[in-house]
Amino acid sequence: MALTLFAYFRSSASWRVRMALALKGLPYDYRGVHLVRNVQHDVALGGEAQQVPSLILGDGTRLTQSLAILDYLEEVHPHPPLLPTDPVQRAFVRSLAQDIACDVHPLQNLRVLRHLVGPLKLDEDAKTAWARHWIERGLAVVDARLRASPHFGGSFCQGDEPGYADCVLLPQVFNARRFGADLSALSAVQAVTLACEAHPLIAATHPSQCPDAE
Repeated sequence: MALTLFAYFRSSASWRVRMALALKGLPYDYRGVHLVRNVQHDVALGGEAQQVPSLILGDGTRLTQSLAILDYLEEVHPHPPLLPTDPVQRAFVRSLAQDIACDVHPLQNLRVLRHLVGPLKLDEDAKTAWARHWIERGLAVVDARLRASPHFGGSFCQGDEPGYADCVLLPQVFNARRFGADLSALSAVQAVTLACEAHPLIAATHPSQCPDAE
């Protein structure tokens, strides 16, 4: 079934889906949507929010929200798996992903940052400090949870192979670097990041490799 992904190269939510598609070996047609230029308002992305990613299935069905797309891919294309088989471990992995996708990423989303410098009149330094604060605080929680987990071995979030939580963590680390966040004390996050960056399938999904990269 042909897949089409509407995405923005710098969108961390879009990168999550690119990683999942690559790890599952699913080919897709990439359509760049430049969020900074507000192109999303001129493209039928599906859903009132007009956000990326938007995954179009072969029958024309549109899926939105990155974690929902990851769940869909896992259910329809279960091999290779992104989630462990044990229900408790699956819940742990999903909670790690939500630590980032729900508690960290929204606070430095483009829409939020635009509101900070627009109606709230923050300058660029204050805007960056806001984003950096929440990224550092949120990733510290993820790091502590990884180090406390008996299933973390220092490679990927859930074992020897990358999966669901890694698809969410690596893009957030990329954002952290953009905002100058200090992650030097986060040993588990650093270990997972290095493992992900060395994985050839994941490396091919890096924002710099996207057709719309600048």
